Amino acid sequence: MIATTVIIHVKPENVEDFKKITLYNYENSRREAGNVRFDVLWSNDDPCYFTLYEVYRTEADAKAHKETEHYKKWRDTVEPYMATKRVGIAHTPLAFD
Repeated sequence: MIATTVIIHVKPENVEDFKKITLYNYENSRREAGNVRFDVLWSNDDPCYFTLYEVYRTEADAKAHKETEHYKKWRDTVEPYMATKRVGIAHTPLAFD
């Protein structure tokens, strides 16, 4: 399994639009055969910060996700919303439910 956390800082004026397109990406990502989990987390401390937690069965499934139309639409749409460059960190689950 491969888990990725993506830390995202959005410009304040784009938070609502970011949430909308991110939920679109979430709904479609959950339908991918290799997807195990896809969480969208919104910071309680700062409404401009989000964390995506994605888990795919294999590295190939995670790579295939980035080739989907919904991911590409999300990526291209949110690019101008970013206050800073998003940071993705790949993980190998040590303990996972």
